[in-house]
Amino acid sequence: MVKQVTLTQAWEGDTDCLVCSMRSSVLFSGLTEKDFESMHEDIEQLTLQPGNVLYKAGDLGHHLFTVRSGLLKLVQYLPDGTQRIVRLVRSTDVLGLEMMTGELYDHDAVVLRTTELCRYPKDAVSRLSQQNPVLLKDLMTRWQKTLTEAESWITKLSTGSAKKRMANLLLCLIEDEDSSECFLLSREDIGSILNMTIETASRTLSEFKRTGLIKEIRHNHFQLDISTLKAVVAD
Repeated sequence: MVKQVTLTQAWEGDTDCLVCSMRSSVLFSGLTEKDFESMHEDIEQLTLQPGNVLYKAGDLGHHLFTVRSGLLKLVQYLPDGTQRIVRLVRSTDVLGLEMMTGELYDHDAVVLRTTELCRYPKDAVSRLSQQNPVLLKDLMTRWQKTLTEAESWITKLSTGSAKKRMANLLLCLIEDEDSSECFLLSREDIGSILNMTIETASRTLSEFKRTGLIKEIRHNHFQLDISTLKAVVAD
């Protein structure tokens, strides 16, 4: 589902943009009313369902996206046809930053849970970033955040024992820092993230269930023993 939102509506609050709980962290949070007036293209609000593909690697791109809610995976395909999930994208993250220096998307962006996004025209973001130091600084901050997450992904989720990698992933999947619950991905996706076979992923999760590190509340929704999982990571 796509909803058109004019920049005037976004600024004046005729839609939910002005009072959006994400406003302090979305891409245009630092813009003034004058900045909004200089833009002529519409913002689009999208709602996508699990399995939907936002864009594919190599697609010619014209937009950046802010995730309002939900979860997506960024997928890269290896020469042998196997896939690797290189990053999970969630609320407040920006997708398509590579559009600021090129024309093609680097990955497949696939929806894992029902996701709401805002879609911004690349040309408008590029033009405003040249005029507005606040937006330029925010873009640089988001680039750095992406690089930091990529480095963390490699060190935490691609190295060490299967138990350590699984424990790290479970801790990463907690969406609320005050919660001890998470929704698991498919075994195939877990294997792709952790660079392990589906069988190893299933066996490791079964062991975690048996030893009480995770407890299934309902289908694919788990309560985590955070302190013990952190001990597994530190071991």
